[in-house]
Amino acid sequence: MSSNSLEQLKATGTVIVTDTGEFEQIAKYKPQDATTNPSLILAATKNPDYADVIDVAVKYAEDKGSNPKEKAEIALDRLLIEFGKRILDIVPGRVSTEVDARLSFDKEATIKKALSLIDLYKSQGIDKDRILIKIASTWEGIQAARELEKEHGVHCNLTLLFSFPQAVACAEAQVTLISPFVGRILDWYKAATGETYTAETDPGVKSVKEIYNYYKKYGYKTIVMGASFRNTGEIKALAGCDFLTIAPKLLEELYNSNDKVPKVLDAADAKNESIEKVSYINDESAFRLALNEDAMATEKLSQGIRSFGKDAATLLEQLEKKFS
Repeated sequence: MSSNSLEQLKATGTVIVTDTGEFEQIAKYKPQDATTNPSLILAATKNPDYADVIDVAVKYAEDKGSNPKEKAEIALDRLLIEFGKRILDIVPGRVSTEVDARLSFDKEATIKKALSLIDLYKSQGIDKDRILIKIASTWEGIQAARELEKEHGVHCNLTLLFSFPQAVACAEAQVTLISPFVGRILDWYKAATGETYTAETDPGVKSVKEIYNYYKKYGYKTIVMGASFRNTGEIKALAGCDFLTIAPKLLEELYNSNDKVPKVLDAADAKNESIEKVSYINDESAFRLALNEDAMATEKLSQGIRSFGKDAATLLEQLEKKFS
């Protein structure tokens, strides 16, 4: 009997990462790593099964902070670490934990928050090599990641990435990993054009392929991890990509399917691609102009920051009530 589509995808060389805050769902699919974000954590906290995770965070913050708001902020960081800690009990690799999206335009605050999260993980006996700090792919976020990687040895996952210029700047900053979003790009183009797309014509898939080929052609070490999928067709169209982070629902579909999953992306083939090399290193104005010229990327980046920031604020409000 042939292996299922998920195992075939792994056989193409793609590392499988699960995209969820609910660690109970992870073990079945045997992913290497796991990713979280404020929206996934917020969804998980609504599940009564995770009440004890919240209790750990609240208890930790009870004797810290001078008022409910400060206690809630401390508890939120501890909540993120507790989810990450329990996920790391299941996956053999790394977990991505996100810096508050509302810091996306403040380099120094992003660095400070990232280091505080790493310290919290350390207090729980977890080495920084098992953590990826997720940061939005703004100019400030990319520069924060550059410093975290170079000066502090902190591995970073640059998220909310929708454009080629963002990917180039991340590679030049020598970040560990990027998360180009596939499904959200498709959402924008479907709304803007009214067209129907196949897996092969999907603009999100094409974006990741372009980034992957560029990285491999020019020898960048930054890992490309496709993210934000709407269907398994998008996933299969990126078979061979370094990493893919996939929600449990789509992992289950792949697990229950025996459809063939041939390798599509290949580092050796990428060497022959005709792609011009570009650079944004130390050129903030050129980066901002290039991003501004891409209406989709500009809109989706802003929308993503607002959405993640809103969910982080909701989590804070819920935690603050615990101390009132």
